[in-house]
Amino acid sequence: MANLLEFRNVTKTYTRGFFSEAGTTALADFSMVLKEEDPTILTVAGESGSGKTTLAMLLLGFIDPTQGQILYKGEDIRNLRGDARMTFRREVQAVFQDPFAVFNPFYTVDHLLTVPIEKFKLAKSKAEARSKMDEALSAVGLRPEDILGRFPHQLSGGQRQRINVARALLLKPKVLVADEPVSMVDASLRANILESLRGLHRDHGVSIVYITHDLTTAYHVANSIVVLYKGGVMEAGDIDSVIQKPEHPYTQLLIDSIPWPDLDRRWGTDGLSVKESELSDKGGNGCRFAPRCPYAKDECLTASPPLHRVKETQVASCILHQQHPVLPSANLTDVLPV
Repeated sequence: MANLLEFRNVTKTYTRGFFSEAGTTALADFSMVLKEEDPTILTVAGESGSGKTTLAMLLLGFIDPTQGQILYKGEDIRNLRGDARMTFRREVQAVFQDPFAVFNPFYTVDHLLTVPIEKFKLAKSKAEARSKMDEALSAVGLRPEDILGRFPHQLSGGQRQRINVARALLLKPKVLVADEPVSMVDASLRANILESLRGLHRDHGVSIVYITHDLTTAYHVANSIVVLYKGGVMEAGDIDSVIQKPEHPYTQLLIDSIPWPDLDRRWGTDGLSVKESELSDKGGNGCRFAPRCPYAKDECLTASPPLHRVKETQVASCILHQQHPVLPSANLTDVLPV
C-alpha cells in the first residue's frame, strides 16, 4: 500500500528577485511519511520564521518545492489533474489561525458549509445536506439549532473556529493541517477546539499536522513532534521524550520559555542562556542554531550536524550527540510514533 503522504528531501527557497541566485531557505531537506493505516497527530513546532507555515503551504499544494517531491498516495501532487486533484483537495483539508478571516460577513454560517457540499457533490438533496451539516457541527460540540442561520458577527471566535473544523470534517479528510488553530482564541475555549481535533483523529481516523509555537498545547494534543529552526529539523520524536527531556539546546530554550504556574520561578532560569550578543543570522554552512548556542564549537560554524538517534524514538541535530548513530537519509518516519 502506498503511503498516504510523503515528503522526499523537500527544500523550499525563496529568492529575492527573478534573476537572483541568493535567497532564504525556509525548509531544508525535509523527509517524512504519514501512513494511511496509522493515523497520527504530528506537531510541527518552532518560533516565528522557523519554516512551520512553509511546510503547511507545501503540504496543501499551495506552493511548490524548490527541490524534492511531495507525494500523495504515491503521486507527486504537482502532477495531479482532474479527478485525482479533486480527491486531493477534498482529502487534505486545513484549519487556519484566524477564525475571522474565513467568513464572509454577508453570508450566514450555512453558506460556509453548503459550498463544499455542493462543490464536491456530497449530498443528493437539501435534506441530506442539512443532515450532514448537523452531524458535522455536533461532532465538534456545537448545537446546529444555535449555529445555522446566524451571521459571523453573532458568533464567538471559539464557535467560528469549531465551525471551520466542522467544515473540514464534512469532506471526510484523510489529513488535516491545523496552522496555529487556537492562537487567536480565548484560553477558555482552546481546550474545546483541541478536543475537537483529537475527536477527528480518534473517531474518524484523520491524521493531523498541528502547526504551533505553543509547546503547551502541542504536549496535550500530539503523539509526536518535529522542532524546526530556520528551516532545519533540530529535534524530533515522541512528544513525551522531547518535551520532558529535550536533547537539543534550541528545544531546551523553547521549553524553558513556557510560563510555569510557579510564582517563585523566573522564566529562563532553569534553561540555557542565549548569547544575546550573537542573535544574528550568521552561521554560514554550519549549524543554524550555532550563533545562539552556548555550547557551540568551532566545527559547529562550518558543518551542519546530522540527525543523531539519541533514543529509539528521538533524534537531535547537534554535535553534543555525535557519539550516537546518524539517522539514515534524515528520514523522520521511523522515529515519529503514531
